[in-house]
Order: sequence, then structure tokens, then C-alpha cells
Amino acid sequence: MINPAFSFTNLTESDVSRVAQEIAFLLQPGDTLALEGDLGAGKSTFARALIRAISGNPELEIPSPTFTLVQAYETPRFDIAHFDLYRLSDASEIDELGLDAALTRGIAVIEWPSRGDDRIPRDRFTIRFDETAAPDRRNVSLDTAADLRTRLERFTAIRDFLAGAGWGDASTAFSYLQGDASPRRYARLQKADGSRAILMDSPQRPDGPPIRDGKSYSAIAHLAESVRAFVAIDRALDAAGLSVPRIIAEDLAQGLLIIEDFGDKVFGAEIARGRDQAPLWKRGVDTLIAVQSTEPPSRIRLSDGTEFILPEADEGVLDIETQLLLDWYWPALHGKMPPQSARDAFTSLWKTTFKRVLSQPKTWLLRDFHSPNLIALDDRPSPRDVGIIDFQDAMIGPAAYDLVSLLQDARVDVPEDLEKKLLDHYVTATAARNPAFDRPEFRFSYAALGAQRNTKILGIFARLAMRDGKRQYLAHMPRIWGYLERDLQHEALTALKAWYDENLPRSLRAEALKI
Repeated sequence: MINPAFSFTNLTESDVSRVAQEIAFLLQPGDTLALEGDLGAGKSTFARALIRAISGNPELEIPSPTFTLVQAYETPRFDIAHFDLYRLSDASEIDELGLDAALTRGIAVIEWPSRGDDRIPRDRFTIRFDETAAPDRRNVSLDTAADLRTRLERFTAIRDFLAGAGWGDASTAFSYLQGDASPRRYARLQKADGSRAILMDSPQRPDGPPIRDGKSYSAIAHLAESVRAFVAIDRALDAAGLSVPRIIAEDLAQGLLIIEDFGDKVFGAEIARGRDQAPLWKRGVDTLIAVQSTEPPSRIRLSDGTEFILPEADEGVLDIETQLLLDWYWPALHGKMPPQSARDAFTSLWKTTFKRVLSQPKTWLLRDFHSPNLIALDDRPSPRDVGIIDFQDAMIGPAAYDLVSLLQDARVDVPEDLEKKLLDHYVTATAARNPAFDRPEFRFSYAALGAQRNTKILGIFARLAMRDGKRQYLAHMPRIWGYLERDLQHEALTALKAWYDENLPRSLRAEALKI
């Protein structure tokens, strides 16, 4: 029996398209959508809206696959195979259409799935369309196997949240926003009057298995596991006069937020469009100086009466991140795990470095202060002319970390001369504000944390390629190595440089592209 929460009555064509957009938001590779209903019931309307939503192109031409039987689409999220089995004379013919192969690359949308008999995956989303007494209205119901039921429950939770916040009307456009490597999902909401906002879907993540001292990786690395961190830090930075998204509606228990939409002038995208990098990156540096001129609170009160405790960077965080190089990049390069002697030497050298870095004065450490998370707000005065959108993993820690995140951006080339110029600008401005600022020690911290961060990123990108099949991250490896080699030139990092040169020699570094 269909759960009433998954049934929708008397829907217009616009309503059906909106349901398709919302379902598209939750889909992931390997999903099968079986569309059932009589001729003219709305299956094709739904399929077209779904495919356009996933592609991000509302004008995409979606021809009927009635005669071709299958129509394929490549999108930034995943591939889509749109099947129409109405003309199938025998279920076995579906084997020639490539359904299994389609599900390894993306999703399958199947009209007339009953013609495929047991060839259609049992674990599927079934969406049924029924006509009503009114010719322009349809009833729609959703069902799925028990293993996928939580996905439909999330679907209804999001619909209820949006409706309660005033963003659930049928005239609202709902479009998925392509994110980065984060497990969070985002969608742009747009009402008929043009007002826009962003939906953040970030359900509480279960703690992973213990890997050290009874703690999970996320606990050791101080990674946020709910939206509470985002909400708390957002309010603290907003109170300090920075541009962070205004929170329009929140459900802390469900992990759902509606936040201000800063638009599409993301730093990385602006550079790709031909914008001059130097003044934009200088704005980023000036905004960071403004962030660090405020005292980070150790405790922040939330709307539900609880307190969020801002964690402090420690040796455990820095160490567990650098170990990603040994756990993922090394075996990708060498075909086996590192010998214990290499691991021990690596850990010992970094331990000495971390001790010195962590003795530095501490301030806000936003952790992801780089081009994908910074938006140019050209109509606002400095330092509010940069929108900061990702900070839920923030800590209290050494000031150099965020600066090196920006000036050694993992996804955008930052020329060495521009990096040096903006590093000098930061040092001069900070010394003018703080007479006790230790310039040589800061420059050591900058190089050391740059080496630490780029070491971590090599491990993360190798993991994304090997474990998750996201091979596009391999294209960034040469850039990361270039930054890391710059950092290891610091005289205090000579021993670390020798370890990298011996164990990951230059002659092998290009091999990362073959992972």
C-alpha cells in the first residue's frame, strides 16, 4: 500500500514538473525510475522535467524515445538513459538496449516498465500517474523498495520544510546546484516574483568507524556532522560584519536550511570568464584580514537553546589529514601501502613541524577559504564585497592556514608572483594592525601549513579518483605538486623535502595522472 505521504492529488502540469525537479535533487548514480500510467497520463511530461532539472538546462530538447526505445544524455551530475518500452515485443529485447551499462554510468528513466518484466531492477523508484476527472489534472504516487524508503522520506521532509517556510508553492523553480566533493546537497529556489534562495540539505551524518584512540576520522579531524556548525558560525561571522548567507529558515533536527543566494560570481568561475585574477584575489585577502581581526567565540548559542563549541586545531587534526597521502596517494602511485619505516619517518618529521606551527597565535581558521567558496559581491563595500559560503568545519587555529588556502588554490592556478605579492600585502597589513606580529615565524607557518594542506589534498584527490570514481580530480595533481614544491623550499622544511624527494620522487609524480 502506498504511503499517503508519497501521494499527490489534482496536480497541474506545472505541479508535475515541480515534483520531477524535487525528485531529481535526490537522485544518485545507479537509480532506476519506473514511470507507470496510461497513454497521456503525464509520464513524458515528468521525464522531460526531470532530465532538464538534472542537466541544468531548462531549454534542453528532449525527444520522445518511442521509436528509438532509448535516448541517452550526458550531464554534469551523471548520465541519463531515457527508455520507452511501449514498442518492446519481448522483455529479452531490453538486454540489447544497455540498461545494465546505463546504471553503471548514471540513472535510468523507464516508461512502460511492465514491458520489461523482471529485467527492470527490483530496487527502483516507481512513480505512477493517473488521470482525474479534470483533463488537465493528474494524481501522482511514489513507491519504492524498503531499502530505498529513507530517500522518499527525505523527499517528503524537504517538501514539508519548504512549504512551511513559504517556498513550496508550485510557481517556484527548484534546480540542483552542482557542488564540489561535499556530501551536502544544494538547490536554487526561485519564486515567480524573482526572489531567490538556496536550499541546503545536510542530514546528520553517522559517525564513522573508530580508527584511532576510539575516535572516527571526522571526530579527529573536527569535521561538522550537522548543520548546527554552519548556523552557529554563520551567525558569529555575520555579527562581525562579514558577508555570509543570511539564514531564512532552519530545521536543525532535520538538517535543512534555506539561506541567502549570493548569485553565481564564484571566484573560480569569474576567472574562467576572463576576469582579472589579481584584484579579485586581493579582495579575498582583505576579507580574510577582516575575518581575523575579530575574536572567534569558543561557544555560540543556537536557536534550540543548545551551544555549539568551536573546536581548536590540534596535532590530531593536522596529522590525520597528512596521513591521507600515505593511505591513498602512496598506494595509487606504488601499488602497495608504504613500509612502516617510511610512515614512521613521515609522521615524526610532521610531528616536529606541527608543534612549531601550533605555538603560533590563533584566530579564525575557516578551513575552506578558496575559490569555490568565495563569491564576488560587487555592489557591497569592502570587506563585505566577498561572500563566504563554506565554513562549517571552521576551527580556532593558526592564521596562515586560510591565507595559503586562497593563495595556493587547489582548483585555480595562482601564479607564484601573485602569491608572493599578496602574501607580502597580508604580512604588511597584519603587522601594521598588530605590532607583535612575528613576520618570519608567520612565513614559516605559511610554508608549513601549505605543505600540510597540499599533502592532504593529494590524498583526498587520489581517494576521490580511486574509491569514488571521480577521476576529474586527477587533473589538479600537477598544480598541487607545484604548490607543494614551493612550500618545501623553506629552510625549516629541508628534512621534509628530503622525505618527499626520496619516497615520491619527481620522476614518479606525473604518474598520479594514471591512477
